[in-house]
Amino acid sequence: MNLWTAFMIGIMGSFHCIGMCGPIVLALPGEYSETQKYLLSRLLYNLGRTTTYGFMGGIMGTIGGIISLSGYQQPISIGLGVLILAGVILPTQLMQGIYPSAAFVGFSNKLKSTWGRLLKKNTYSGLYSIGVLNGFLPCGLVYMALAGSLSTGSILEGFVYMVLFGLGTIPMLLAVGFAGNFVGAKTRGLITRLFPYMAALIGVMFILRGLGLDIPYISPPANMGQPSTEMNCH
Repeated sequence: MNLWTAFMIGIMGSFHCIGMCGPIVLALPGEYSETQKYLLSRLLYNLGRTTTYGFMGGIMGTIGGIISLSGYQQPISIGLGVLILAGVILPTQLMQGIYPSAAFVGFSNKLKSTWGRLLKKNTYSGLYSIGVLNGFLPCGLVYMALAGSLSTGSILEGFVYMVLFGLGTIPMLLAVGFAGNFVGAKTRGLITRLFPYMAALIGVMFILRGLGLDIPYISPPANMGQPSTEMNCH
């Protein structure tokens, strides 16, 4: 998966972020009249999220590298694509049974409790920490990006992939911070309906990558990156 796709996922998915993270951004302390401080506080929050994404991307890239060395990278890519498509096609109730979310409820509640304490402090370090914690919240969009970082097969590229994803989400969330919840319910509903199609496109890209069809930038040859077994004669 090329690194540029991470930024595009972030940009396109940032409309989805309005519903998930928009209320948090609007709840951050700071006076709008103090523009520089207001902007800095929002930037620190978003950089905190991006830090967490980069950390998780590095881990996933490392795991992807191990998978690549074992020769299973392409089957894993196909499997990830199938899982993403399943999440789009199968009924929500069935997917909740396959991917139970109850385990995350307690974790999410603890995070929200910590946010409350950090918000009361109203410090720059606290705002950055809120962003760091927010990055760990369960989110389908983040999971899709993490699947992309897994396919990089490198701790550095996995880190960069997720950082680019995080940076792609920042412009929209900054706009929310300055203009309020300026995207109406009708627009958000349209974006929500389009989100599954974007997810399906990413799933198809993973499957094509795993098939090794020798399509430039999309599906590299099946033997790319594999050690050569041919003997050189001198």
